[in-house]
Amino acid sequence: MPKKTIADVDVAGKRVLMRVDFNVPIEDGEITDDRRIESAVESIKSVIDRGGRLILMSHLGRPGGGMRDPKFSLKPAADRLAELLGKPVKFIPQVVGPAATKAASEMADGEVVCLDNLRFHTEEKKGDVAFAQQLADLCDIYCNNAFGTCHREDASMHAVPTLVKQKGGPAVAGFLVQKEIQYLSEAIANPQRPFVAILGGAKVSDKLGAINNLLTKVDTVIVGGAMAYTFMKAEGKGVGKSLVEDDKVNDAKEILAKAGREVADLMLPVDHVCAQQLSSMAPTQVAGETIPDGWMGLDIGPKTISAYAGVINKAKTIIWNGPMGAFETEPFDVGTKEVAEAIARATAEHGATSIIGGGDSAAAIEQFGLADKVSHVSTGGGASLEMLEGKKFASVELLDEA
Repeated sequence: MPKKTIADVDVAGKRVLMRVDFNVPIEDGEITDDRRIESAVESIKSVIDRGGRLILMSHLGRPGGGMRDPKFSLKPAADRLAELLGKPVKFIPQVVGPAATKAASEMADGEVVCLDNLRFHTEEKKGDVAFAQQLADLCDIYCNNAFGTCHREDASMHAVPTLVKQKGGPAVAGFLVQKEIQYLSEAIANPQRPFVAILGGAKVSDKLGAINNLLTKVDTVIVGGAMAYTFMKAEGKGVGKSLVEDDKVNDAKEILAKAGREVADLMLPVDHVCAQQLSSMAPTQVAGETIPDGWMGLDIGPKTISAYAGVINKAKTIIWNGPMGAFETEPFDVGTKEVAEAIARATAEHGATSIIGGGDSAAAIEQFGLADKVSHVSTGGGASLEMLEGKKFASVELLDEA
């Protein structure tokens, strides 16, 4: 990645404004998954261990109307970071304004300040320059360490680094952003083959761009999840009452036609675990390529699992984005778990490079205890998906060249 990183700049005595992704799940005030905070620690320590004065900013959830809402406060994230660092993190219940300005001006070398939720201001999502200017005024150096929002042009991602550069300050990447982009771009540009992409999830509309791009780059595209039923309908097969995006059936037909012209194989499920409702108590049946009326497909079936695992087992590069079924509810977690285990086996036994593309896939690999058995688990579902579509990020392009 030809961009300067935080390691390339002298931070001693300087105020570093770092955009992190602390958008973590919080229930009853407790963080239930702190992986995104942990993944930021390396860059954070690089600043404070070298005498930098670190100011952190992030979003959390979707607070409505840009109003301050305590349940979306970043205070729990700041507290968790303090535990991970073993030193205080000063939390400011403000994003811009007198308290934020005062905290930034009074910092000592090696200290950490965490501002509150950027999305308490509607200007963040709008990319507002006046709002960004107030943030840029807090610092000497800007660092983008938030891969999960690299595909967005929010004020903190785009306008702030632009303004910092205008006043002569560096705008650099954090180690997490560097690692994420390096893994994904290398995997797509220079893969070891066979190269397999596994795409699942509920909506084919979310994955159309990725499938179109990957069909020209990979050896096999494996499709699972509810998005498979839109393809089934495009093939004229019965889908019962499975989730289908009717307005995307023609797009699915076009992809099936394209797959017929490309070297890559497009694999669709050949059997399905079905129920009449999504419930762990509901009776199930395994249907073949046609799902009966009144039933819905909720997971890939045993023949499909076997076929998919066989392809994954031979792969040297694997990218996975999206579960194979409703993995949050037993017994519809089996397909996703078996695919995750196949990826882990290929990684361990054949040295495959395996990249898990954030979002539900990352949640699944964690749920099954396999996160440390794969090469890389991304912190950004939407961002990694856009990379699979072949898109570039304006927020990264504007960072200083190495």
